[in-house]
Amino acid sequence: MPQLIVLPHVELCPEGAVIEAKAGVSICDTLLENGIEIEHACEKSCACTTCHVIVREGLESLNEAEELEEDMLDKAWGLEPNSRLSCQTIVDAQDLVIEIPKYTINMVKEGHH
Repeated sequence: MPQLIVLPHVELCPEGAVIEAKAGVSICDTLLENGIEIEHACEKSCACTTCHVIVREGLESLNEAEELEEDMLDKAWGLEPNSRLSCQTIVDAQDLVIEIPKYTINMVKEGHH
């Protein structure tokens, strides 16, 4: 089973995390299933950038970004060449190291009142 290694994030995952991931499941769903409450304001429909992650290792093993994802990423805070929307990025067999950016452009968090 591949591992999803999450680098420390001040609010969401201060200590970082190592998660057993399932191939065929998105990074976003994997994070949420393991208690890391990454933002996902569009309900994972590729209509925002709040689930933006930076893939530090393992990018080559992931599915290709489609045009819609590429267009949305242009609006993401802290965009890097290895940025992806976690809701559109499917885990394969290789371990991944990801960083959740410090900020998003979203002002409202889903599931928070």
